[in-house]
Amino acid sequence: MRVVLVGSVASSERLLKVMIEKNIEIAMVFSLDEQYSENVSGYRPIHNLAQENNIPYTKFKKINDAENVEIIKNIKPDYIFIVGLSQLVKKEIISCAKKGVVGYHPTPLPKFRGRAATVWQILLGVKKSAVSMFFIDEGIDSGDIICQEEYEIAENDYPTDVGKKTERASLKLFAKALDLLQDPDFKPTPQNEEEATYLLKRTPEDGKINWNEPGEDIARLIRATSRPYPGAFASYEGKSDVIFWRSDFIPENKYIGFFGQIISVDDEKIDILCKNGILRVTDYTLPADIKLIAGHKFK
Repeated sequence: MRVVLVGSVASSERLLKVMIEKNIEIAMVFSLDEQYSENVSGYRPIHNLAQENNIPYTKFKKINDAENVEIIKNIKPDYIFIVGLSQLVKKEIISCAKKGVVGYHPTPLPKFRGRAATVWQILLGVKKSAVSMFFIDEGIDSGDIICQEEYEIAENDYPTDVGKKTERASLKLFAKALDLLQDPDFKPTPQNEEEATYLLKRTPEDGKINWNEPGEDIARLIRATSRPYPGAFASYEGKSDVIFWRSDFIPENKYIGFFGQIISVDDEKIDILCKNGILRVTDYTLPADIKLIAGHKFK
């Protein structure tokens, strides 16, 4: 099995490690160039691992550029693995693989196709999930399923917690998928389009806190958008934004005031009044020119 791997993040690096362990013939690794990685969350320079193992590699900005397509055409791979890449791959590359182009997605396809999977699943309160390997077609995460591996999201999991769980599940998934793809009798499973749902793009602005929402929902937003994502935020006294990284919701009705008003603040926490209780923030980033004062308000 002769393969090409294209990637830019931790899942790309994990797959490359499993391929090396299984002695897969890796004809070329396409690694996103560091200088174009600024907006890639969890970037990994996978060319370093390729170089350490004497595997041919090339750095790229846009995978669909003519020179990259030409390299892949000349290799004539059985499979092309596109894992951890936000760029859509054009038909010209897809047609280069003799047997198919393989993708990875950290959700139980056909559910939750699309973007920001970890953030959306935490926001939606998803408990049982799965990582998937599938054949890439011209749709969005819509190709036939190769295999899946389940994982669970706990009520208080943050993105880093979910990341560790998907990491463990993906290692099992990659090993299983590579074995299946070398089995001449293997047949993938078509996705049921009637069950498909789509996660739309999120931007940092979507982390803005609405103090009129229930405290549980605000705490969930903080949890879902916490590191390595940009974080939830609120404007203090209409001035600079304070970023919230970690919090707990405490049901409480003894305080009367305005939603978003500071009840108390000390070196360890901020207690903020919300619609149905207290939001206790225990990790936050405060601009240098801002001092939090009890009674003052977040907008």
